[in-house]
Amino acid sequence: MKLYDYVLSPSCYKVRLMAALAGVKLEIRPVDFHPGAEHRSLELMALNPAGSIPILEDGDLILTESAAMLTYLAAKSAPKWLGSGTPVETARVQQWLSFSHRLTANLGGARLHEMLLRPGDIASLQAQGIAALRELEANLVEQGLRGFQFLASNRPTIADIACFPYVALAPDGGIPLDSYPAIRLWSRAIRSLDNFVEMPGIHRLHELKPEPYAEPGEV
Repeated sequence: MKLYDYVLSPSCYKVRLMAALAGVKLEIRPVDFHPGAEHRSLELMALNPAGSIPILEDGDLILTESAAMLTYLAAKSAPKWLGSGTPVETARVQQWLSFSHRLTANLGGARLHEMLLRPGDIASLQAQGIAALRELEANLVEQGLRGFQFLASNRPTIADIACFPYVALAPDGGIPLDSYPAIRLWSRAIRSLDNFVEMPGIHRLHELKPEPYAEPGEV
């Protein structure tokens, strides 16, 4: 399985992370996204006419949407990451996969503006990103009241992996996470998973220290 990858892309990272968690070995084909704009080259446009990465190639199968890649990796090698299969949980997973596209647009757009000077209305992007984070925070608080740590279930699913990278990197777009204790606890739960892998700006938990706003006994 070959992944056309840019190390600083959260969308590429979520595929690398899912592969690591599922025990899938990827052949990494680095792409000079910035400043080389290799994703717009004839070679890569032939694979993905949209001119975006990641691209996942497995034999004759070519996938160009990260949510589809997460689903494929889980279905092929770690079905538990798809959820329990009940109608309710399946719907919740799909809802958060859709929500992750909003995070790519607003939090990701703000990050591209601030880090790579991409054009955009930074105030609008940040406002939309904050609204999305508030929605995510509210859901995680409700999940916590049910005794669940994760977005769609009492265990991690591809929904968490789809949403995690752009949330964790929100400060790169000028949106701090200090006001979202449930999100920070969720992020720690993901980073403490076995076989978790890092990307620049997202690190493993070397020590499990209590969050400043955590309830006693929580980490």
